[in-house]
Amino acid sequence: MRFCLPTLDDRGREGLLSPHFGSAPYFTIVDSGADTVEVLLNRGAHHAPGTCKAVRGLREKAIDVVICPGLGRRAFASLQSTGIAVFTTNEGDVAKALAAYQARRLTRLTAAEACQGGRHASGHCGD
Repeated sequence: MRFCLPTLDDRGREGLLSPHFGSAPYFTIVDSGADTVEVLLNRGAHHAPGTCKAVRGLREKAIDVVICPGLGRRAFASLQSTGIAVFTTNEGDVAKALAAYQARRLTRLTAAEACQGGRHASGHCGD
């Protein structure tokens, strides 16, 4: 399975999670089957709300699951339309978020829970 997690740095499994998918400086991609880690620079990290283009680059990476603290509704809809599941986490780094996913402690995000204008349904999304 291939996971994508938005991160603040390029430290792989030790990378700190970014609070918001589209504005993350990096995307850490973990292939659990091959036990590999790839870190990509998010060239679109500085975008206006609602104009996230990050999903386009991830399609060619054959991502199965995105794990993140939050993301906007358009990004969520785009990921869903390509068959990528989105799970939310409050974990601080990639390794802990993946462990929480494997332990089935993460919640699958719904459209109603995605960010709207910089806010999650449960509070500020940090963007």
